[in-house]
Parts: sequence; structure tokens; C-alpha cells
Amino acid sequence: MAEVKPRPRVRGVLLDKDGTLIDCDVTWAPVIRHAVVELGPPGNADELLMAAGLDLDTGKFRAGSVWAAGSTRDLVALWWPAASEDEARALRDKVDAICAFMGPETSAPLLDLDALIRDLKRRGLITGIATNDSIASLTAFIDRQGLTGRIEHLIGYDSVARAKPDADMVHAFCDAAGLMPSEVAVVGDNTHDLEMARAAGAGWAVGVLTGNGGREHLEPYADVILDGVADLTDWLDSLRT
Repeated sequence: MAEVKPRPRVRGVLLDKDGTLIDCDVTWAPVIRHAVVELGPPGNADELLMAAGLDLDTGKFRAGSVWAAGSTRDLVALWWPAASEDEARALRDKVDAICAFMGPETSAPLLDLDALIRDLKRRGLITGIATNDSIASLTAFIDRQGLTGRIEHLIGYDSVARAKPDADMVHAFCDAAGLMPSEVAVVGDNTHDLEMARAAGAGWAVGVLTGNGGREHLEPYADVILDGVADLTDWLDSLRT
């Protein structure tokens, strides 16, 4: 039988935001409804919302949908398929501005974020957030939660050449933090998060069930699935024992 080599010790934790740290549906349903009216993409508003992943009856986003898992680039390509590159760039800026203004105001944390970051720091871990939201929206959210300067590395879709599910965000985190991908646990609620972890060679792909991805979506990609990020520190402690 081949020898099973132990994984390197976890030294860094790269967290997703929407569905992992905050309630994606409560936070973003009012934002996307506002965006479709404010920006007026061609077509029926309800059909555009459903195409982006919003269930109009429940107010929840479909797992793996453009809004739940994609970036602003994906939304603009969906809503304005005929836009030129210059037009698409301007539209992305408008969508990102709406998200950066409204998202922090409607954000609904799933747990005490300050306590989570303190617990991770107490364990000597380097922390980061990687999101397919823009860096401006992420920064505004961090400021709104009183966490400015508390999380070392913030990465948005526009911080790297390729957003999730490609590996760029993990590699950017590792380059900035001086870590190997194998020393990083990537935590997220969507297959895009876990596919990113796999593509980058991350040590652990950790799924959480607080977002749009169900267990059946996450299991093919996850090394471990937790009920929520509130269970993360206990799981990290279990690795040490």
C-alpha cells in the first residue's frame, strides 16, 4: 500500500464572502432588484433577474448562478451581450458602484465576524478574503463591519486577471502572504470557491452550507464540509490533534 503523506500545516485561511461570511440572499436580493431598474438592461426585468439566478418567489439565488457565483463581468455579459468592450467596461463600473454603495448597507453577517477574525489570529493564521465581488465593494463591506486593517489580504474579481473558479486569487494570496498553496485552507459556499482551491493546489477545500451551494453541489470538490464558518476554528483545532 502506498504511504499516505500528511498535509502541510494550515498557515493561511482564504475566506469567501457572500454565503460564507454574510447571507447572500438577504444582502444581495434588494441590490440586484435595484440594479435592473437603475441600469435598464434590454429585456423584461423579471426575466433578467431570473436569468441572473434570483428566484422571484423566494428571494433566493440559485446555486452556481451568475449572481451567486459569478463576477460583474459575467453579469454584464449576460444582461448586455451586444455591448462593445468599452461599453461593457463602463457598465461594469456602474454595477460595481451600485454594489459598493448598497451592499455594505444591506449586508447581513452570518456570525460575529470580529470574533471569527480574532480566533483565527489567535491561532497564528494569516487571513484573507477572496470574492467575485469588486475590491471597492469588499473594502466598503470590511469598513462597514469595523474590520479595516484586521484582515491582511483582500482580493476582488478585479484584483486579478481571472476570477473564480480560476486559481489566480489563491496564488495572489499566497504571493502576498509568503505561503505555499498547500498551506492554505480555502473556505466557501459555492463550487466556484472549491474549484478555485483545487485549481490552485490549495491544501484544503472547505465547503460551508450557509450559502447557495448544497451538500450535493459541494461534495465532489470539498475535502470537508462544515455547517458554517462558525465551525471553522473547531475544525482547524481538530487538525492539530
